[in-house]
Amino acid sequence: MDGTRRLVVGISGATGLVYGTRVLELARKAGLETHLVVTPAGQQTRAHETDLTARDLAAMADVVYRPADIGAAIASGSFRTAGMIVAPCSIRTLSAIAHSNGDNLLTRAADVTLKERRRLVLLVRETPLTLGHLRAMTAVTECGGIVMPPVPAFYLRPRTVDEIVEHTAGRALDLLGVDVPDLPRWGE
Repeated sequence: MDGTRRLVVGISGATGLVYGTRVLELARKAGLETHLVVTPAGQQTRAHETDLTARDLAAMADVVYRPADIGAAIASGSFRTAGMIVAPCSIRTLSAIAHSNGDNLLTRAADVTLKERRRLVLLVRETPLTLGHLRAMTAVTECGGIVMPPVPAFYLRPRTVDEIVEHTAGRALDLLGVDVPDLPRWGE
């Protein structure tokens, strides 16, 4: 598989699991091979926010890894990908990535993404923000990552939450150069 057609998706424990599932759906629609890692806190959020089972979530990806499997393909820079999206991204995960703390496969894969100078997009879910949060966002940005809080675009006049989520997930994929068919855009 051509590395530009592979996408790593991380799901951490912040609220907003629907962003991660929508990224997986849109990536599949765009013809990407998806590699998924979900933290234990991400699984807890899945159980609280959705009716999906762990198996249902895993079925949305082409390849699924355990968070403890730090020897997985996505932990190596020689495994080529188009980049990585962490959706949602908790402050704990953001902080680990900001300080190169690869203590689980999600944070290790994010660190590899940055060291290989690939795109890393973090849909950080927290509000209000403390100075510590902002400093971690700055550190990730200085390392080459993209901090993209999932802020809705009301200029498109969305009628449903689903439309808001789809637009945000599509824009995250845009940042990796993935063409998302039928994504509403300003002026088009």
